[in-house]
Amino acid sequence: MRKAAVHLLDIALIFIMNAFILNLPLTISIISSLIIYLGIYSFRTYDTETMKSYTESLIKTTVGTLVSFIVILIIYFFLSKYFNRYFFLTNLLYTITLLPIIHKIEYNIYEKHMPVKNYLVIGRKEEIGNIMEEISEKALNKIKFTQYINPNPVTLDEIIKQNTQKTLTQTIHGIVISDPELEERVKPQIQNYKAEGLEIQYLPNMVEKYLKRIPIEVAQKFKEYYEVVFQKVEEYPSKRFLDIIISTIALVILSPVILILSLIIRIEDGKPVIYTQERIGLNNEKFTMHKFRSMKNNTENSNAKFATDEQDRILKVGKIIRPIRLDEILQFYDILKGDMSFVGPRPEQIKFVEEYNNLIPFYWARHKLKPGLTGWAQIMYKYSSNLEEVKTKLSYDLYYVKNRDIFLDVNIVFKTIEAVFWKRGAV
Repeated sequence: MRKAAVHLLDIALIFIMNAFILNLPLTISIISSLIIYLGIYSFRTYDTETMKSYTESLIKTTVGTLVSFIVILIIYFFLSKYFNRYFFLTNLLYTITLLPIIHKIEYNIYEKHMPVKNYLVIGRKEEIGNIMEEISEKALNKIKFTQYINPNPVTLDEIIKQNTQKTLTQTIHGIVISDPELEERVKPQIQNYKAEGLEIQYLPNMVEKYLKRIPIEVAQKFKEYYEVVFQKVEEYPSKRFLDIIISTIALVILSPVILILSLIIRIEDGKPVIYTQERIGLNNEKFTMHKFRSMKNNTENSNAKFATDEQDRILKVGKIIRPIRLDEILQFYDILKGDMSFVGPRPEQIKFVEEYNNLIPFYWARHKLKPGLTGWAQIMYKYSSNLEEVKTKLSYDLYYVKNRDIFLDVNIVFKTIEAVFWKRGAV
């Protein structure tokens, strides 16, 4: 689905409403339209799964629009004379009436008219078959992997020749390289097919495009490539500047909340109000992380545990603040200090890091960046409670480390808002 066209169409429609129907000034129309769009976007309204369901699209469009109004109210407070008196009601009715219908139509057009592409896979199905199935599912079964081969030059030529003589629905449209060692056997043939116009895809590109993560199995298969990529990772200097601004503003705005939570925790369970723990940060350096204590004191056992193993210790106030992550807001102080960043892999306990570095390939790569208050893995996956779930969660961290930029960071920030409302991710 051409998501860029969908995004631009929605922005244009909202702008037309504000500029030509409500007759708002051009600047106000542009700013308010972008804020409404970002509010809708933050609730994953443009995810394929959402666009498929009219009901889910309607719900998320409604909530996203209402959340955007909170931001617009700040502008409205200072510039109310430039707004139409019916601005909020009209925009709400407009977005929830029009956009879900458009998204459903766009999804149906895509599902009906997008052709199926068949790929030949150079690799072993028993090793990567589950990943290929996940890619096919994410692509709404418009991508199919019809055959897995462990080829030599002769057999590959025979297979390609046979498939070019088949009907259009069975024709091989491309080759996916899922094993570099097997590719070496037929590299000259691969280059020839590419020159002749046959599509050649590499598994790392496909998993990153469709799954938005880097499975450990794929990272191991393409070990040389990913080791070079992750070794070159460095923090952007500009990100530190933004972290200082964001953390300073957040601490000022949240200061009344910090005071109230401190009193509530003190009343319910006494001291200490703040929970501190050493975590692993940038370049495997230790630092002290701060958060509000949301669990009962446990001086008898200080061993590292998964959060899911300590549900019985959660305080009454903890049951309220943990799902909406208010217990984490003291980490804005850690961001201001420079130990953390606003966006990045979540900091892990020292014992777990030592264990995972020995058990999980590429676990070290998540520490090439500062840990974050929120992160790609945190919004895309649940709390991990066993080693396999840790590996899956790491796959999202690896994707972020490799593909991070300002646009992905903004995406994560808005999806964090959605995660808090919808209780998604590690909440």
